[in-house]
Amino acid sequence: MRLTRFFLPILRETPKEAEIVSHRLMLRAGMIRQESAGIYAWLPLGLRVLNKINAIIREEQNRAGAIEILMPTIQSADLWRESGRYDAYGKEMLRIKDRHEREMLFGPTNEEMVTAIVRAHVKSYKDLPLNLYHIQWKFRDEVRPRFGVMRSREFLMKDAYSFDLDAEGARHSYNKMFTAYLRTFARMGLKAIPMRADTGPIGGNLSHEFIILASTGESEVFCHKDFLDMAAPQANIAFEDRAVMQGVFDQWTSRYAATSEMHDAQAFAAIAPGDQVSARGIEVGHIFYFGTKYSEPMQAAVNGPDGKETVLQMGSYGIGPSRLVAALIEANHDDNGIIWPDSVAPFKVGLANLKVGDAATDAACADFYEKLERAGVDVLYDDRDERPGAKFATLDLIGLPYQVIIGPKGLADGLVEVKDRRAGTRDMLTPEAALARLTA
Repeated sequence: MRLTRFFLPILRETPKEAEIVSHRLMLRAGMIRQESAGIYAWLPLGLRVLNKINAIIREEQNRAGAIEILMPTIQSADLWRESGRYDAYGKEMLRIKDRHEREMLFGPTNEEMVTAIVRAHVKSYKDLPLNLYHIQWKFRDEVRPRFGVMRSREFLMKDAYSFDLDAEGARHSYNKMFTAYLRTFARMGLKAIPMRADTGPIGGNLSHEFIILASTGESEVFCHKDFLDMAAPQANIAFEDRAVMQGVFDQWTSRYAATSEMHDAQAFAAIAPGDQVSARGIEVGHIFYFGTKYSEPMQAAVNGPDGKETVLQMGSYGIGPSRLVAALIEANHDDNGIIWPDSVAPFKVGLANLKVGDAATDAACADFYEKLERAGVDVLYDDRDERPGAKFATLDLIGLPYQVIIGPKGLADGLVEVKDRRAGTRDMLTPEAALARLTA
């Protein structure tokens, strides 16, 4: 993509309303634009990151056996009355009426709707286990939205819902999602620690939040330092092997880890002082096992192996992709801007032409750009007639993993400069060597 043909509304000044790093950088880098309180438009650069995150989530959900669907944003109030949550949910639910005075709502979550779908179509234990997920916009009318997309009113959510015949099967489904989440966040370059958590309005008796440690985190969290060195499961792990999945769960819950709501000061104090980690954390995922909380009042049941009707066991599993964009920035930035991990970067390479209009430089940049594109590398070519300092500042701000800088001086020696944004290293290489490095 040539920058002269791209929409990248960079802000020179930091907006006054932006309180945390991710909000400031997302606005300055032209990733989002606020349309009203807690509601944002996603501009091209931000949308590219969001799509990269969604792709990783989909791959890991599919790998774990979940099946993608897409449910509506607008739901009937009658479904929520069946579960008993319509009146209990609170003012965060945006309640509306259509032109026929039917009570509707803008969905904050989808337990009721997915239960109704499964209730209508799944009648036998032979159709189980089943895990359905979707990636859909949600709305929760936060009383005080803040921190940009970290705590917004409209947000993108991946929510999955498992259905099993018995509690043993439901725990296996929970463990599969637990494992999938560890892999998902690791692929984004994040160390996400599963912590015992409150179930909140979703309900249930088993819940874990996946927390990344960051100084700008919303709440205090507590854990054993061993978590910092644990490696995520490999891609070829046997998701259908119950013993293997239970082993992953046992390993990642064998040390103390809890959010502030579930913190046990006495148990934490029993950990050797050198192994205690007390820090700020950002929630990037939340999973729940809640048994028959929804299936029983909504009469979602199947015929069991013995011919008797059996109420379904359920769990739900959420990741907020829009929130993850901000969390990634909180964990990956410096004074100059964002530093994207390769897997979620909007472009892998930023190519800067230091002398637009110079025939040799223009030709070298065009050739390099075309070869990167043919190799399938996402590249943003800064072909603007701007001073070099402005180009360097833009590339640092938007945080692309690698910068290739081409100018007359380097070309005179047959070289281009390659900068690693995270490491800060700069190497003068031949164009062929630079291409080999970036396409490896």
